[in-house]
Amino acid sequence: MSLIWATRGRTWGFRFLFKGDFKDPLQEYEEAFAGTDSDQELCRRTGDTVALRFPDPDGRQDTAGRVIPHDFVISGPLTAGIDSVNDGRRLIWSRPDISGHFAEIWDAPKPPPPQ
Repeated sequence: MSLIWATRGRTWGFRFLFKGDFKDPLQEYEEAFAGTDSDQELCRRTGDTVALRFPDPDGRQDTAGRVIPHDFVISGPLTAGIDSVNDGRRLIWSRPDISGHFAEIWDAPKPPPPQ
């Protein structure tokens, strides 16, 4: 099981908040999201991995007025039941280690270290 999460905060730029099982998750992230830069919402399954992107469910925006995106690369048992953006938002965002964690940190002046 692996969960990579990349997003940005109110004042800090795009960062990995969860690195999954990887020391550097960039390669896995780039492979999962290859060719999807302009997609605001995405659910793409490749083998046992799901690339999931959706705008912040609470409509939070950074200081430039851009809606905060959430990008996840999910593999293993966590992908069960994720067949659409709505499924992913419901199953992943409802986790307290995701939605609760982001509620605590999104307005922080600096991003937390990745988990």
